Amino acid sequence: MNFRTRLTSLHRMLALPLAFCVALGAVAPVHAAQVLRNLVAVEGMRDNPLVGYGLVVGLNGSGDSTQVKFASQSVINMLKQFGVKVPDGTDAKSKNVATVMVSAVFPPGYRKGQNIDVVVSSMGDAKSLRGGALLLTPLRAADNEVYALAQGNVVVGGFSAAGKSGSSVTVNTPTSGRIPSGAAIEREIASDFATKPTVRLSLRHPHFQTAINIVDTINKRFGDIATTTDATSIDVVAPANPTQRVAFMAKLESLSIDVGDDSPKVVFNSRTGTVVIADGLRVRAAAVTHGSLKVVISESTKVSQPNALAQGNTVATPQSQVSVDQGSGQMFKWPAGAKLQAIIDVINSLGASPDDIMAILQALDQAGAIEGELVVI
Repeated sequence: MNFRTRLTSLHRMLALPLAFCVALGAVAPVHAAQVLRNLVAVEGMRDNPLVGYGLVVGLNGSGDSTQVKFASQSVINMLKQFGVKVPDGTDAKSKNVATVMVSAVFPPGYRKGQNIDVVVSSMGDAKSLRGGALLLTPLRAADNEVYALAQGNVVVGGFSAAGKSGSSVTVNTPTSGRIPSGAAIEREIASDFATKPTVRLSLRHPHFQTAINIVDTINKRFGDIATTTDATSIDVVAPANPTQRVAFMAKLESLSIDVGDDSPKVVFNSRTGTVVIADGLRVRAAAVTHGSLKVVISESTKVSQPNALAQGNTVATPQSQVSVDQGSGQMFKWPAGAKLQAIIDVINSLGASPDDIMAILQALDQAGAIEGELVVI
């Protein structure tokens, strides 16, 4: 093969990856499209939390111990409601009862008689709620009004077992369980969704470009009915007829919306050491060195023993040994515009821990070398 033939083959090899990259760039979407229901929440159509305090009975000796004073008081108060009088100063000692907190979510639009799931969680020192039944418990909202009544058998996904020697094994959490359809709605929560002339859509993640895209898409589909004044909400004129309004909202939520480009983020969980780097994060040209300074102090005691004729005393003298290890700090350089994969490759090649990664990213952020947002949770 002569020099010209080799040069032609080299040009073909270089041109193939370039053409492939251009083709990938041509088909890659600039904006990610999502359904409107995933981007917004309809004002007036939201969940409402409910909470209550109750008793779980029927436990096989795994309930609250006598150390939980309010458990005994709750049992006495419950017995009084059924006409059972307990002598004053008497503790209702029963390990078959556990005090619990009951929580539930009131879905939007639910009516009287409909059922919702409840979560039952131990409040005292009960070992397990397996096999127990929740007594009738009123569930209240933030206004302290009762909206549902809960009762039923508790379904527990975990269990615990212990031997006489003190050895025990626990799987999952036996002190928490659920009651499917365990609460009945007794009072409805009023909503102005069907009465207001407009419907407000609140963005789950406020963004100016996304808000404008939603307004443009709605107006192109239904006419000039959507407006916005900020990056958080959109007001849409809706039909006054309730049935037509529901049908209109069903069509509205199915619209495909182009989501505006957001700043890529680096999220660091300081409790678990988890680091998540979003795709699209880039760094400017920067040189980084990262090493560790380790100081080790070892303490020991040395005994000084005099000989038999010296008539001295035995003395213990402390001995300290201090060593300093500066580690093998390495310097590496990221080129300008380095992408996520390049960042991962460099950090993995150093064998950096999550704490080291976070220290490097924080230093880059302070130097203004990260083209994104650093979030610590």
